[in-house]
Order: sequence, then structure tokens, then C-alpha cells
Amino acid sequence: MRQYLNWKTYLSIMALLIVGASLYYTNQLAGKLADEERKKVQDVANAIKKVIISNNPQETDFAYKIIEQNTTIPLIITDEHNEIISSKNIDSTNSLNPKTAMHDKLSEFKRIHAPIVADYGTGKQYVYYGESYLLTQLRYFPYVQLAIIFLFLIVVLITLSTAHRSLQNQVWVGLSKETAHQLGTPLSSIEAWLELLREENPDSEAAMEMQKDLDRLKLVADRFSKVGSAPQLVEENLVTKLEGIVDYMQRRAPQKVTISLHFTDRDIPVNISGPLFDWVMENLIRNALDAMAGKGTIDITVTNSPQQVWVDVQDNGKGIPGYQVKKVFTPGFTTKKRGWGLGLSLSRRIIEKYHHGSIFVKHSEVGKGTTFRIILRR
Repeated sequence: MRQYLNWKTYLSIMALLIVGASLYYTNQLAGKLADEERKKVQDVANAIKKVIISNNPQETDFAYKIIEQNTTIPLIITDEHNEIISSKNIDSTNSLNPKTAMHDKLSEFKRIHAPIVADYGTGKQYVYYGESYLLTQLRYFPYVQLAIIFLFLIVVLITLSTAHRSLQNQVWVGLSKETAHQLGTPLSSIEAWLELLREENPDSEAAMEMQKDLDRLKLVADRFSKVGSAPQLVEENLVTKLEGIVDYMQRRAPQKVTISLHFTDRDIPVNISGPLFDWVMENLIRNALDAMAGKGTIDITVTNSPQQVWVDVQDNGKGIPGYQVKKVFTPGFTTKKRGWGLGLSLSRRIIEKYHHGSIFVKHSEVGKGTTFRIILRR
């Protein structure tokens, strides 16, 4: 279960526990307050009975005081024939039809509480009552509190996620620039030694191949240096760019691996940063090669539309488990024994931040393969 739990989950559970405890405690208070209000209504019913049957002025005055002291609980008093005799703490003056409004309120009180009967011998009166404003507020308070806590929780999560993402970006940008800086010195040295080798043997095949690898290392260093700054986007033919990448990676792939490029339109102009886009594609192809254990196929399919261009990189490797799909772009996440888990994270940064596109796992199934999709704007 640990793979599904993180600090956000624990924070949400804690918030729910707080709300649950508050809801339970508030309901307990509301129940006690409701009992107290029923006792008050019972006292009012007894006072009404005293007013009707008592001939003692002192008892009658005391009963009237009890009735008048109720300033919070809404009451409706009816006779045996369900005709309304009087009401208290109910304002129906703002209604277009006060009589209808009073009967509607009576129906509401009947649904809420059973009536309290004032039996004075020769007849009966029924006291129907609702809830005081305080009790109503108390019942709704937990739900208001729940909304406030969830709103606060959302704000905290967004703030922490933004801060965490910003910190990660600073770390990866710093790491990329430092890598480019560290590569600079040995590359200059290798280039000098290569020149000496050419002077001794100008037609050396080894020198030619070393020059290709040196150029490639320079390109890698250039890519790292561009991660921390906004690159210049230049219009290029995407198909031509992909053909060069496929040709380069095919020559370095195992013999039993075939890399194929599929497209319908030969000319697809897009604005990209060539070195950085190469990096993304090579990273996806390299991950596919690692997933296929030396044999299989990699299909790169380009789909052209008036607004966007889709580039799908599909392999028939080991696939990605469902619970790991959402983590593949997380910095530091890797399923390999070696590696820092930065490739896909930097690829997402390049595509989304610099090219204003998107990259995601379109489909993956364990044992059958994975498809990554890149979406670029035309």
C-alpha cells in the first residue's frame, strides 16, 4: 500500500479525521440542544394549559411570562381540528399569502417533530415547533467547517506542489549547467589530441569515427547548457529531423532491433529547438531499447493535423505497470539498476516549457510494450 500513499494522502486523511470528530461532537451538542428546546416547548404547552384552566391570577401571569420568554423557538398552536390558533417567532408578513405561508410552515414542523399536546379537560391544543436559529446554525456548522478545511487543504497542496516543483526545477537546471561546464574541459582536451592524431595520420578511419563521437559529445554538452535557459525555436521539417535521429540510433542499436519511421506527409514544418528535441527523441528511443532486452521493434509514427503534430514512439518491450505510469516523469524515478531518473523529467520540461506542447504515456501494458506520445503545435 505504500506505493499509493504519500504526504498528500496522509494530510487528506488527517483533515477527514478532524472533520469527522467535529461532526460527531457537533451532532452531540445539537442533540442536547434539541432536547432542551423540546423541554422549553413542553413548558410552553403547560403554560397554555394553565392560562386556559386556571382561575388564579398569579398562576396565569406566571404562565404568560413563560410563554413570552420563548423568543427563539418558532411555534404554531392548533386546535383539535388542525386549525391554527396562534403562532410565535414566525414572520410571515413578507409573504404574498401569509395564511398559505403559515400552513406551509405548519407542514414543515409536523415533519420535524411530533406535537406536544396541551390537554385541558374539555379540549386539546397541539403545539407544533421547529428549530431555533442557533440550533440550525449548529447543525450546518460541520459542513461549513468541512468546506473551509477542504478549501484550505487545496490551497496548501497547490502551494506546496508549486514550491516543490520550483525547487526541483532549480536543482535540475543547476545540475544540467554544472554537467555542461564539467564536460567542457575534457572535450577541449580530446579535440586537441584528435588534431595531433590527424597530423600523424590524416586518413585515419579511427580519427574520423572519433570526430563523430566528439561532435556528439559537444552536442550533448550543448543540450545540457540549454536546459536552464529559453532556447531559440527554429522552423524545421519534422520528418527530416526524425529521419536523422532514427538513422543515428539504428546504427547504435542491437542488430535484432528495428527502428521504423512512419508518416503520411513528407513536409511537416514545426518550430523546435533541434538539439533539445533530438535529446527527447533519443531518450525515448533509448528507454525503449532498454525495455526490449536486445530484440524487438520501435515504431515512430507522425500524425499531421492543421493545428497539431503527434509523434508516437511505440515499442514491444516489457511495458510499465499501471501504478508506475503516473510516476515515470517524476524526477529521480527509475526502474533501471543504474541511472538518476532524470531523462523523462527533463524531456517533459523540454516539450512542455520550451516547446509549449505535451508528452505523456499514451498506452502501456506489461509484457506487450509502451507508447509515448508527443504533441507539438504547428
